[in-house]
Amino acid sequence: MATVPERLITAATRLFAAKGYDRVAVQEVVEQAGVTKGAMYHYFGSKDDLLAEIYGRLLRMQTERLEHFAAAEGPVDERLRAAAVDVVVTSVDNFDQAKVYFRCADHLPEDKRLGLRAERRRYHERFRGLVEQGQAEGVFSPAAPADLVVNYFFGAVHHLAEWYSAEGALTAGQVGEHYADLLISSLRA
Repeated sequence: MATVPERLITAATRLFAAKGYDRVAVQEVVEQAGVTKGAMYHYFGSKDDLLAEIYGRLLRMQTERLEHFAAAEGPVDERLRAAAVDVVVTSVDNFDQAKVYFRCADHLPEDKRLGLRAERRRYHERFRGLVEQGQAEGVFSPAAPADLVVNYFFGAVHHLAEWYSAEGALTAGQVGEHYADLLISSLRA
């Protein structure tokens, strides 16, 4: 059986994704998780903390995976491509968490919102570092600024929640492969 924090996160994610953060009461979350309010407040100081943890977990997982790709041996274009596929697949596999954050982040207190933005910025900077490395090595064209490339790519990734469906013609992996191919081909020297 899942731990109390896991049950709370699962319940909150499901409810926030379905109804929106502002339409879900703590009582609904604890009822869905099968715990008491006291148990919830033992692990999470507030509904805001629960929201921050939902996205924070996804972001930390993706950052850890990006670090693995970035630090691996091999050509920079292959490492960037692998990282690009991975962020698409992990975003789709964790759609509810990503949707909750992008739809509800404005409800977070400023300190939590800024903290998560800083974590996401560090992720984007590490990803950008691969683009810049490829540009410095002559593998990628320096014509487009690396910041622009990264913002363009992640704009497309963040937009996935608006159109992608698991019942559609493409799997998450196939979408990831196409996105990565578009990214790499647009960077080629």
